[in-house]
Amino acid sequence: MAGLRLENLRKKFGAIEIIKGVDLDISDGEFVVFVGPSGCGKSTLLRMIAGLEDITAGDLFIDGARCNEMEPRERGIAMVFQSYALYPHLSVFDNMSFGLTLDRRPKAEIEARVREAARILKLEELLHRRPAQLSGGQRQRVAIGRAIVRKPSVFLFDEPLSNLDAALRMDMRMEIARLHKELGATMIYVTHDQVEAMTLADKIVVLDGGKVQQVGAPIELYKKPANRFVAGFIGSPKMNFLDVTVTRVADGSAQVESPSVAPVAVQASGFAAGDRAVLGVRPQALRDGGATALGSIKGHVSLVERLGHETIVSLDTASGERALAAIPQDATYEPGSAVTFGFDPGAAHLFAA
Repeated sequence: MAGLRLENLRKKFGAIEIIKGVDLDISDGEFVVFVGPSGCGKSTLLRMIAGLEDITAGDLFIDGARCNEMEPRERGIAMVFQSYALYPHLSVFDNMSFGLTLDRRPKAEIEARVREAARILKLEELLHRRPAQLSGGQRQRVAIGRAIVRKPSVFLFDEPLSNLDAALRMDMRMEIARLHKELGATMIYVTHDQVEAMTLADKIVVLDGGKVQQVGAPIELYKKPANRFVAGFIGSPKMNFLDVTVTRVADGSAQVESPSVAPVAVQASGFAAGDRAVLGVRPQALRDGGATALGSIKGHVSLVERLGHETIVSLDTASGERALAAIPQDATYEPGSAVTFGFDPGAAHLFAA
């Protein structure tokens, strides 16, 4: 296996710069997820690592070796794409062994590698079938098996589960997590699905506009977002952002308030009395009823989504903003009713306006 190092990596298409100076270290055996909105550059960055896109500037090192000019087949990587890209006229065995056959590997070695990959992926009983006889999840496992048999130093996954339904995505997430544990391989995974990112990653790289916004463990990004973009992107439903005014600053905290937010002191620095700011509160942090020891948001119920395990309440605040509360039970709220939701100030964030 191998680690990777990206030093000021840049990519231009003509005059347009897509990747704008990415610095990143990925340790041997680490599972790293690139996440961000469409167009943020995550797939382009993955393709640069794979050698499918030229590097405009900067350096890429795989296992200590500079790889900028190396051909993809020389980099010791294997890539699994969003499309299964299986040969419809070949069996599962022949699809998985195709690359090894092209490399003129001995027949016994090909047989052993395919059988081992099939065991890992639980495909032993399907080796004689053709892709048309497989489910979507089975086809994706074949595509992963085709990568495993090459015994790469680094696995690259480009949104491999986006074509699957919700139940299959959950099953395949568990399969990929188990695969990483069994192989101990370095894996880089691209997705726009933050659930995949939070459940699979040792380390998440949040990208926006071709720049790295934050790198860290999933729970670190959730609890301590570096900026408003990360705070709004990580977490579902997304974090509430409410315009407030700083009324007092003391001892590393700022007291804020607005027509919809009762005065509350939030841990923050770099603010002065009179500043405009944005208060961030996750929907899961809101609770019915505003106790005096807590911060509180008031407004009128506009929409209620009862999901069984939780109830999502959409609130039109007194400031004319929209806020969501995720109540962890099957609760009943009447649209149009006035409500106050409380929150622990320690769970809130303050961002510059």
